[in-house]
Amino acid sequence: MSNNKSAQNGAGARKRKRAAAAAAKEKEQALQAKVETKAEEMEESPAKRRELPAFKNKQKGLILCSRGVTHRYRHLMNDMRMLMPHGKAESKMDDKSHLGVINEIADLNNCNDVLFFECRKKEDLYLWVGKTPNGPSAKFLVLNVHTMDEMKLTGNAMRGSRPILSFDKAFEEQPHYLLLKELFVQVFGTPKGHRKSKPFIDHIFYFSIVDDKIWFRNYQIVENEKKERTLVEIGPRFVLYLHRIFDGSFGGPTLYLNPNWISPNRMRQMQKKDVANRFLERKISKQLREKKEDELVMPENEIDNVWKA
Repeated sequence: MSNNKSAQNGAGARKRKRAAAAAAKEKEQALQAKVETKAEEMEESPAKRRELPAFKNKQKGLILCSRGVTHRYRHLMNDMRMLMPHGKAESKMDDKSHLGVINEIADLNNCNDVLFFECRKKEDLYLWVGKTPNGPSAKFLVLNVHTMDEMKLTGNAMRGSRPILSFDKAFEEQPHYLLLKELFVQVFGTPKGHRKSKPFIDHIFYFSIVDDKIWFRNYQIVENEKKERTLVEIGPRFVLYLHRIFDGSFGGPTLYLNPNWISPNRMRQMQKKDVANRFLERKISKQLREKKEDELVMPENEIDNVWKA
């Protein structure tokens, strides 16, 4: 009896194993068929594919100036704040000798771009454009500043709208201009979908190179009844005279140094020297003229006194 029971138990165990193996095989086949069906559906209809989350550009710019800036340069900074909805304002910076502190200020404000207006001697304005905290950064001397209020042009654009960045062909010719172009795109370009920006494009930032200087212009895109687009200047205007490009943020190794750089102090010395030279030329010409007049005196004629009593 015991032998029969053990044989029956062994036969039942083998039967259960075969049934479990068949069920597992059927389950695997059903899963494989489901995967193949899903793949076919995705190939037939691409719209049903799982889309990746959209890339979010989190570029934010910090805009600040140094202590002692003049009213014209302060108005220029305010104009740039209005034109850059992704910019953040910050109070004036007192210490100009340690510019590395700006990296910490940008970190506290969650900014990775910086526009720093540094004023020296109440008349010279330097503009630092840089990426924080690793760089690069560029230092410019700002010339020929004209603000929006000063120019009073007819152009007008919606506040917070995104600009089109247009660059001169000369930016493609030299490596340091290529680097500046990429830097300007990241700093001045308003990120798409920024919470303070408007979903419109109605003005253009134009960067051109003339006499080794970068000229900045801001134009409104105007469309007339005939669907023809024209450009009307809005302002502000200024010229950037490149001094140096740094590998780091507000310092570090120098990537490019302008060989034609002339400091503002040197410019003023040359202007004063030109004025002094013109004054000396006038004095010398006056002395020569007086000497020549003395030499050209007519001698006295004896006949002139014959008829005098």
